Amino acid sequence: MEELQREAGPTIATAGSKVPHFFVYLAVVVSTFIAASPAAHAQVGTNSDVILIDGGAPSHPFPHFWEKMFGSGRAILSLRDSYRRDLREVKQITDFQYVRFHAIFHDEVGVYDEDSQGRPVYNFSYVDQIYDGLLANGVKPFVEVSFMPKKLAARDILHAFWYKQNISPPKDWGKWDDLITAFTKHLVDRYGSDEVATWYFEVWNEPNIDFWAGDPKQPSYWELYDHTARAIKAVNPRLRVGGPATAQAAWADTFIQHCAQEKVPVDFVSTHVYGNDRAQDVFGTDENIPRDKMVCRAVKKVHDQIRSSSKPDLPLIWSEYNASYKNEPEVTDSIYMGPWLADTIRQCDGLVDVMSYWTFSDVFEEQGVVKTPLYGGYGLIAVDDIPKPAYDVFQLLHKLGDERISVNSDSALLTRKNDGNLVLAIWNYAPPDQAGSPRTLSLRFKNTKAKVASISRVDHDHGDVHPIYEKMGSPRYPTQSQIKQLQAAAQLPAPETRELKNSELMLTVPAHGLAVIELK
Repeated sequence: MEELQREAGPTIATAGSKVPHFFVYLAVVVSTFIAASPAAHAQVGTNSDVILIDGGAPSHPFPHFWEKMFGSGRAILSLRDSYRRDLREVKQITDFQYVRFHAIFHDEVGVYDEDSQGRPVYNFSYVDQIYDGLLANGVKPFVEVSFMPKKLAARDILHAFWYKQNISPPKDWGKWDDLITAFTKHLVDRYGSDEVATWYFEVWNEPNIDFWAGDPKQPSYWELYDHTARAIKAVNPRLRVGGPATAQAAWADTFIQHCAQEKVPVDFVSTHVYGNDRAQDVFGTDENIPRDKMVCRAVKKVHDQIRSSSKPDLPLIWSEYNASYKNEPEVTDSIYMGPWLADTIRQCDGLVDVMSYWTFSDVFEEQGVVKTPLYGGYGLIAVDDIPKPAYDVFQLLHKLGDERISVNSDSALLTRKNDGNLVLAIWNYAPPDQAGSPRTLSLRFKNTKAKVASISRVDHDHGDVHPIYEKMGSPRYPTQSQIKQLQAAAQLPAPETRELKNSELMLTVPAHGLAVIELK
């Protein structure tokens, strides 16, 4: 997204038997001495936990909602070879199914023109190349219907982004309806109704902030949505359309009310939030909600609004999220993303159908042409095909099973794969501006026949390109030799194999570290 438009241990229970006061006092003194002992801290680190891994604990289905869809740079960028290489790389590690981008109607795509008599002239040549390229790589379009072609715009109102998209309402609603009809009909004719019925059509992007110049914003967006949704459904009622695609988890409740009252078709609700959004903007409160809690707090807000509405079964598609909407290298380019993403998945499970990480690649130009490899871009892969830690994080979390099992920790996800093997993710979260401390974990296993643990990690010593990049002097334009070194540094080493001893495994996770453990 879009910096320009925003402001800135488990407990242990014992039976209630009576114990002489002297022994209670002695136990307190001894435990206090041990806790204060530097030697004890040297052995176990600054934090220590016991996590019970019980294969027989309660469980529920665990669809991989966090990796079904990704965002990307605007539509025209998908014609670039670098974009398609990154798409294939991320498809390989996540098997994601949909991609969403802005500006399919930008003038650079060439969809809309008018002749000397003011009659519409359509050209879907680039549209075909764009969507053909996605489908050829096993990814379907999540069609964001935006922005306004210049010759159809009521006014020449350009957004501040580098590619200057027009955010005006149309000058003629009849011509807008005709454009949507022609565009949708062309897609059905080219790809078939059965295929296009598996896509999604989302009306506009973040109309509640500066991506929509209609005035007043909400009623004018309702008009845009109504025209667009009805035109799409008129081509084929099986096609899926939704919105409001708002920033800051806004308008979902009033959007559903509007659609119900006006009998406007809607097949899903979509909205966005970022980890550093302000509580004032998302909830209207003065809370200080930490970065690792904001996204799922917002998801729950909209989830609850849908469930209490007149259309409680509408799917919730979170069509943009990330830890930051700013360019913060210490966040989106760093190992911080391991614990942040794992814990976001843990918290959001059961509240959302699809979450679309913004973005899969740094082939991206909202603030202009990329000037240096590691600038805090949103993507998993930096320029020059350099994977970031977030790429490795998605690769590891893809290993999780499709059944989630209860576990006595808020820093762990326990899952079961179809073959019955358990897969555990554990992490050590600390805010990006804090060094944090290592955590030593005692993993105690129950109701599993596993004998061996295969451990993969993302941390400062595994999959982090920053140490070698900084050793190079952080070059703005790395040489071909340096690029190969950075690509090699980003690759994860082979997993570590450890035997379980007495159904237990001791593991130390560094600050900002993520470990995924496959049990066999």
